[in-house]
Amino acid sequence: MNINHKKNSVLIFLPAKDFNEQEYLIISNHLLKSNYKIFIASDSTSVCIGSSGIKVKNDVQLYNVHHENFSGFIIVGGKGTRDYWNNKLLHSIAKKFYESKKIIGAICSAPIILAKAGLLKEKATCFIDDKKELEREGIEYQNSPVFVENKIVTAQNPQASSEFIFTLLSLLAK
Repeated sequence: MNINHKKNSVLIFLPAKDFNEQEYLIISNHLLKSNYKIFIASDSTSVCIGSSGIKVKNDVQLYNVHHENFSGFIIVGGKGTRDYWNNKLLHSIAKKFYESKKIIGAICSAPIILAKAGLLKEKATCFIDDKKELEREGIEYQNSPVFVENKIVTAQNPQASSEFIFTLLSLLAK
């Protein structure tokens, strides 16, 4: 794989079911328009099914993710994301991106995964219903649509998807 390909590839994690379709579509469309290649990672064996039934084929199984092939990692939110809050493999993947100083993004319920992986240090935002879970991990909740700390972009909800991806794209461009 050539260096340019890696620099322009972003890995998106989707839960096997009940991911937020609005977040996924806005994020993936903006990445594609900005000439990034996107790859979908999941533990689904075939397709990931969104909260309203949209189906997205995954490109790579979680256990097969090689962080060095991507410039960034995004975890999409939604009801199904909560099933992954304590997923050790997902924590491990996120840590590898973090240790490699790559850009990481998490939206909606997904920042809790980063908090439980020990990657969020002081402050972050997330879906308001998950605020207590974030604070339980020792992270100060920020009532802001998007918040950035240590190359990690967190966002509150689907309405913040555009601001989230524009913030992430500006970090990827640096």
